[in-house]
Amino acid sequence: MLSLFGAGAVLMRGAGCTINDMWDRDYDRQGWKGSLGIISPTSAKAGSPGAGGTGGLPGLTFNWGALLGWSAIKGSCEWSVCLPLYFAGVMWTLVYDTIYAHQDKRDDIMIGVKSTALQFKEDTKLWLSGFSLAMLLSLCVAGMNCNQTFPYYSAVAAVGTHLAHQIYTLDIDKPEDCWKKFASNRTVGILLFIGIVLGNLWKPKGLKNVEEPSENR
Repeated sequence: MLSLFGAGAVLMRGAGCTINDMWDRDYDRQGWKGSLGIISPTSAKAGSPGAGGTGGLPGLTFNWGALLGWSAIKGSCEWSVCLPLYFAGVMWTLVYDTIYAHQDKRDDIMIGVKSTALQFKEDTKLWLSGFSLAMLLSLCVAGMNCNQTFPYYSAVAAVGTHLAHQIYTLDIDKPEDCWKKFASNRTVGILLFIGIVLGNLWKPKGLKNVEEPSENR
């Protein structure tokens, strides 16, 4: 099941980037190039008219797996866990999407593309801090509602430390630094994955039995 969802995530992301490249083809023909050599598909999708200039659209779609994965394993969607987890994913997407968008903000201004980077401007770090805090609180709520254990909360704490350092050291006016910070979000995913796996393994056997439906006991 893990391999299936892993493949699905790669395919979905690939499809999303391809669609955004198709949306950007008119801009690409104009010859506008970002500081890293290509116009940012993420900045375009984050602030396209369809996304309302908030970056919420990619977050709403890319994090659908939080709902789908739980229901595939458990047979139903436990909203007290899935919704906070889904919301945390959306907040995380807003963090790294906004950082990515700052790479091409000069080009975005010239060609009229909206993005969260242009929307937040010099208040970007404040917004990123708010999104990160909302993400961490949501992860804690999801963990409490599914009886997570010490390794999980340790991972959430590590994620919080990583995001705090990422935001504090971010230079929104240096495209190369924005790319470095954007790419470092892979660490967030790895930490959370390890925390969830170890957190589930840490659960007492008796607690797992309590969580099973009564008819299965």
